Amino acid sequence: MPRREPPGPLDYSRRLWLRAWLAATFIFLYAPIVILVAFSFNDSRRNIVWQGFTLDYYGRAWRNASLIEAFSNSLVIALLATLISTAIGALLALALWRFRFPGKPLVEGAMALPIVIPEICMGVALLAFFSRIGWPTGLPWPLNLGAIVAGHVAFCFPFVAIVVRARMAGFDRALEEASKDLGAGEWQTFRYVTLPYMRPGLIAGALLAMTLSLDDFVITFFTSGPETLTFPVKVYSMVRFGATPEVNAASTILIMVTIVLTVIAMQLQRPERAAAPLAEPLANDQPAPDPARERLA
Repeated sequence: MPRREPPGPLDYSRRLWLRAWLAATFIFLYAPIVILVAFSFNDSRRNIVWQGFTLDYYGRAWRNASLIEAFSNSLVIALLATLISTAIGALLALALWRFRFPGKPLVEGAMALPIVIPEICMGVALLAFFSRIGWPTGLPWPLNLGAIVAGHVAFCFPFVAIVVRARMAGFDRALEEASKDLGAGEWQTFRYVTLPYMRPGLIAGALLAMTLSLDDFVITFFTSGPETLTFPVKVYSMVRFGATPEVNAASTILIMVTIVLTVIAMQLQRPERAAAPLAEPLANDQPAPDPARERLA
């Protein structure tokens, strides 16, 4: 019977202590989420002991007007922040990928700042900034969400830029040159060659930005006015009076939305997606006439 070789330095899965450590880590991270979701179906107001299965608290959450208003505000903020962040992040990623210019390392470092600095510091900085410039208050809906949207864009667009730039790192610029040799202009080359290659990165970055915007609490807490309420802030205000099944139901809805968006973003960044064909060829566009070829004909 052959003797089993001892695990090497990189054979992590064969080390029992490391498996136990990973299992304990995952349990520590995800057990509270599982318990929260499970107790959202608990038929008990105190929500301490399991009393039975019920969907009543989801119905109560659905009939809670202030909770629905907060969720609507969060969706509007997330959509606006996603659109603006995707546009800014895509343009910034293209500029950093394509061009060399003075101060490029400074731009790259400044782009990473919203990612690496503590979120509470950024929230305080945005609060001081809006207070300094005299951001108008008391505006009608949805203009009263403008400060929150601006704050979300400030920390969302670097994530989009990173995803799109990573996607463009594998792009062969010879494809653009071949497109131009076939008579396509700058806009046609971007539309039919560059943009289709960017599309998975754009969608993944947009979904990531939307997830971050939906989940954000700290920056929203500092930039929202007294008349503006978002879903995470509303859930926080409900938790202050006790973790009821209604709070768990609202939190479960937010968790499910986040998981769905994250899974879609991860699927779009899979290698087979990255290796997808660029786009349909420039069959519908007539190439520019070649005078030399016409004379030879």
